[in-house]
Amino acid sequence: MTAIIFSLTLLSLVIWIFLLLFWGQFWRVNHQLETNKDIDNNTLPTVCVVIPARNEADVIPVSVRSLLQQDYPGKFTIFLVDDQSSDGTANIAEGVAYALDKTQQLQIVSSTSLPTGWTGKLWAMEQGVQTASELTPDYFLLTDADIEHDPSNLRRLVAKAEAQKLDMVSIMVRLRCQSFWEQLLIPAFVFFFQKLYPFTWVNNPKKATAAAAGGCILIRAEALKRIGGLQIIRQALIDDCSLAKAVKSSHGKIWLGLSTLTYSLRPYDSLKTIWDMVARSAYTQLNYSPFLLIGSLLGMTLVYLLPPLGIILGVVLANWMIILTSSIGYLLMTSAYFPITRFYKCSPVFAFSLPIIAFLYTLMTIDSALRHWQGRGGAWKGRVYAK
Repeated sequence: MTAIIFSLTLLSLVIWIFLLLFWGQFWRVNHQLETNKDIDNNTLPTVCVVIPARNEADVIPVSVRSLLQQDYPGKFTIFLVDDQSSDGTANIAEGVAYALDKTQQLQIVSSTSLPTGWTGKLWAMEQGVQTASELTPDYFLLTDADIEHDPSNLRRLVAKAEAQKLDMVSIMVRLRCQSFWEQLLIPAFVFFFQKLYPFTWVNNPKKATAAAAGGCILIRAEALKRIGGLQIIRQALIDDCSLAKAVKSSHGKIWLGLSTLTYSLRPYDSLKTIWDMVARSAYTQLNYSPFLLIGSLLGMTLVYLLPPLGIILGVVLANWMIILTSSIGYLLMTSAYFPITRFYKCSPVFAFSLPIIAFLYTLMTIDSALRHWQGRGGAWKGRVYAK
């Protein structure tokens, strides 16, 4: 038994060494939009902003105001697609534009009934893109209704795309991280995403890895047309990464990074709200495969749970080799997690909590699979999407 435990703790340690040295430096936070240079005023592409919005009255005033106050020197128009809201979302957005005397810059598109084969968000986006296409823009900015954009965000996005000749630029906006549950779980959400899609690999044209963050995606109109438009991903629950994959597969260049200045307004101040967010799509990430689910559970146990458990077992068994391998593995794990906790300005104590966090995310993944098997998978904004 002692030999088996030692072998497993040693394997866990080897995995962490491999991840830190050879897995795309996923733990780093060096890919940030704000390090980008300013835009060349001699090149000012036209941009159409598309916002799908369904019952977003609580956040839409801040979101729309932040977009209308962008310092982008070129021409840009905002298309808010009101996805059959019942809370006056569109009227509130129009009121913000009126107060800023920018009614000409905001257009409201009333969404029609959801057709078969489309998810609600993508159908709303499709209608916005089709309407905006009449202005023949150079770029579309696809953004969520709960994002507060820094005044320089659009300018920096376009500058990045133009300077590096990119087809897509996406940022994972700074998620809200105020409550205890947010500080415990939100940095880990970003950490696990970066581990799944290392930004260094995403941004490397020679690598097949593709990903994007749906809250803020700037895409060339030409690239969107080249891949066949949004209809090719019309059923995707993880639409952002599906779109990125389509663009990169068409030999397009993409870039994904973090932002320190553009924020998500969506609160996740309880365990339930974060749990529901993760459980909504976790099983989708595993392609609805029971075998991948089992593999994921075993992997999470081996990589994240075994190091602290190994320390305890090593003490009980009085085996210093088990204690040593487990302790080194735990320290490597903590050091990998520390940069993102610092990025989110959380206490260093949270960096040592990754095993507990991983256990909770494992339970969320199991719940995601159960929801799918019960026909409740993909529930969002009053709609449930099956596989």
